[in-house]
Amino acid sequence: MKAVVYTEYGSPDVLQLKEVEKPTPEDNGVLIKIHATTVNRTDCGFLRAKPFIVRFFSGLAKPRNTILGNEFAGQIEAIGKDVTSFAVGDNVFGFDGDTFGAHAEYMAMPEDGVLATMPAGMSYVEAAPSNEGAHYALNYIKKADIQQGKNVLINGATGAIGSAAVQLMKYFGAEVTAVSDTARLELVKSLGATRVIDYEKEDFTQLDEAFDVVFDAVGKSTFFKCKPLLKPDGIYFSTEPGPYWQNPLLALWTPFFSRKKLKFPIPKHTKGDIEFFKELIEAGEYKPVIDRTYPMEQIIEAYKYVEQGQKTGNVVITVDHNN
Repeated sequence: MKAVVYTEYGSPDVLQLKEVEKPTPEDNGVLIKIHATTVNRTDCGFLRAKPFIVRFFSGLAKPRNTILGNEFAGQIEAIGKDVTSFAVGDNVFGFDGDTFGAHAEYMAMPEDGVLATMPAGMSYVEAAPSNEGAHYALNYIKKADIQQGKNVLINGATGAIGSAAVQLMKYFGAEVTAVSDTARLELVKSLGATRVIDYEKEDFTQLDEAFDVVFDAVGKSTFFKCKPLLKPDGIYFSTEPGPYWQNPLLALWTPFFSRKKLKFPIPKHTKGDIEFFKELIEAGEYKPVIDRTYPMEQIIEAYKYVEQGQKTGNVVITVDHNN
């Protein structure tokens, strides 16, 4: 099968499209024919092994798992003898943030992994980006106990995580103030933001008001800049470790020395989450935002675009099995 492989850490130019052995499902696993996948910030981080701690998960000197891609949509091609919840021919979508492997024509994963049949009426291209951003957003929502009436500010509301967070926060009843650039203000409003702030005209950290939660979905601000925006028991979240790894450290420190807290939870992805996203999609409560679509043969260009840090929502990769 064809797969996009990296055998060393580096820029997108180290990626190679080559023939590799087609995986075989375990007795409790399935083989998925991939029709669409994505390139996201996580893929870029593992490609370059930055921050350095990534190497403790992916390999110190070189990557152990040489195929990236953590979310996908496709069709079940084969099943192991013990599989009961999927059948050959099922259209599925899923997420594998541990071993990756979706930047290929086929991937195998266990039946009890983060995998579900696709939402009704959804294409592979639409389904593939439904998980990574939403999984991270839901993780923070759970940790903040978002519910009706909570007042939330989201910085970076147009990325994969931020655009999912706006929709999910709205679903849980929060009043969402979203920070965006001028060109994408209307998009953010359409996702459900109660109020939008144009960062090209206004510094959101200088607002004279307080929020229950400040969620930095792009990791470009800091706890200390956003602390004045928090209510006395408010919570700050960031998707990035921050300068000098301050966010994980402050997550340990603030519970003991400050009512205003920084939380830096490690995401846990579950099968229940993807079933929840499927329900929201079918109910019209959540839809992933798609910026661009590239064929797998142009995946290097897709990585370079994502690394610019200006994408709107998700970048999707299509996998053509006719070539």
